[in-house]
Amino acid sequence: MAEKLLEVNGVSKIFRIGGMLMGKKMTAVDDVSFSIDSGKPVILSIVGESGCGKSTLCKMILRLHNPDMGDITLLGHKYSDKKNYDPKQFKLDVQPIFQNPYETFSMRKTVDSYLYNTALRLGICGNRAEADKLIDETLHAVGMSLQVVKGKYMTQFSGGELQRISIARALLTKPKIIIADEPVAAIDASMKMNIVNLFKDLKEQFQVSFLYITHDLSTAYYVSDYIATLYRGGLIEYGPAKEIMDNPAHPYTDLLMNAVPRVGDKWDESMKMPDMETKEYAITYCKFAPRCPYATDECRKARPDMKNIGEGRQVRCFHPLQHSAS
Repeated sequence: MAEKLLEVNGVSKIFRIGGMLMGKKMTAVDDVSFSIDSGKPVILSIVGESGCGKSTLCKMILRLHNPDMGDITLLGHKYSDKKNYDPKQFKLDVQPIFQNPYETFSMRKTVDSYLYNTALRLGICGNRAEADKLIDETLHAVGMSLQVVKGKYMTQFSGGELQRISIARALLTKPKIIIADEPVAAIDASMKMNIVNLFKDLKEQFQVSFLYITHDLSTAYYVSDYIATLYRGGLIEYGPAKEIMDNPAHPYTDLLMNAVPRVGDKWDESMKMPDMETKEYAITYCKFAPRCPYATDECRKARPDMKNIGEGRQVRCFHPLQHSAS
């Protein structure tokens, strides 16, 4: 059996809201499992509305949060195995791209200094001349160059240009996977497709997989090989992007598909989920049942298991739309 690039196994993250005595616990990520194979690079999009647990899941994969339950495995190495954890190797294998490029760089430092720090401090290049060559080649891969970037500050670039530089910085380590958390959310709508097009090209050129965290479903449809839908911290649907978005099996995914028809659009006001209370995260039966038009007594009594419905797809639903269990 081929080694997995990334395995997320039964991962949960619980936060306490309020004080120690009167506060409540909220399960922000609830028993989530999925994997990415190591053989062929893919783009897996994690989609869902704000507050569904996407960014918390992202931070756990980046080791910024520890799971309260479950475990994450990268190239056969479990995150829980602290003794054999190599921070430098992890930074080489896993690179982040964050939402706001204006928060990635400081106004007091030139943008190219970040690129040199990555190339030299992680031992990717032995000297400045080697770093010059590698940085220039990598910047060219994202449509820029060292000549254009060198000696300039973040205020001299547009948001789209800064995000391209962030992507180049991530690529310097030749990572196995890039975690892109809402990378086009702060970019002008006219530039969004340029960035997601870039992900598709870089996936093949650098043989790197992407975990694309987004609530912009139109870009997810265009860029993804696979899609995983989160609702109230739980994974409710997973599978090939085209099949899921053309023929969603979960009623919530179906709602999202109908709500976001155009590039750059997010959630339609008419379908926003109101009353985002902690009690909804604590529901022990189907979390979508209180809002689902197809819910039955069965849905209000127990939480469905993830089931296979063919074509490499899985759904957490007792009554998946237009599908039958295989």
